[in-house]
Amino acid sequence: MKQASGEKCINLKLKVWRQKAEESNGRLESFKAENISKDMSFLEMLDVVNEEIILSGKDPIALDHDCREGICGSCGAMVNGRAHGPEKGTTLCQLHMRHFSNGDTVVIEPWRSRAFKVVKDLVVDRSAFDKIIQAGGYISVNTGGAPDGNAIPVPQEVAEKAMDAAECIGCGACAAACPNASAMLFTGAKISQFALLPQGHPEAKKRALAMVGEMDKQGFGNCTNEKECEAECPKGISIINIARMNREFLKSSILS
Repeated sequence: MKQASGEKCINLKLKVWRQKAEESNGRLESFKAENISKDMSFLEMLDVVNEEIILSGKDPIALDHDCREGICGSCGAMVNGRAHGPEKGTTLCQLHMRHFSNGDTVVIEPWRSRAFKVVKDLVVDRSAFDKIIQAGGYISVNTGGAPDGNAIPVPQEVAEKAMDAAECIGCGACAAACPNASAMLFTGAKISQFALLPQGHPEAKKRALAMVGEMDKQGFGNCTNEKECEAECPKGISIINIARMNREFLKSSILS
């Protein structure tokens, strides 16, 4: 990877969490990130650091990533105590080094949640989110040809609210930022995107009970309205979705 020089470059001191496996003890290990272009993304900076680590014959820093376009939700780490770093509405892969200054010390740690087990270094097991989705985050329909898009009228305002909720990428920043390691913003968003649309109404009762039950089973904490989840969500998911999830759960509990 080409590195720039001069005023467009910075030097950083990194303190990165290293942990070989879930059962291993972890520690912060220091690295130098030198001649880093301010135009690089945070993950590109780590790529440069890993190249140097590999050349020295050591094990590179393990990290999750895929699309690097802020869409897939694969990346994520705590940067100086902030989920995805200091910029609001930004995933780790879209965070650029121009937001850091020459000589900064940057502490990089994995998501901290009982439900997210550390696999290695910055990589955590987020399959707990997958299990919540599997519990009811879907609509059961007969397969076949695509229906006419206008067959079921949906008010624009409702459709936009559903799309806002569906924007959640499941990165886990909400649970990592929450002092209770709550997954209620994630679960609330996934319930809301169906609860708002007529296609989601037939299974609404089953969905709310099953997804909330699985969320609790996975070991996530409860919500105490601290709002860190909303503040750190890279997609700006609103805690209104938590309130909607609570209403759906209450209705389902009463009708069951």
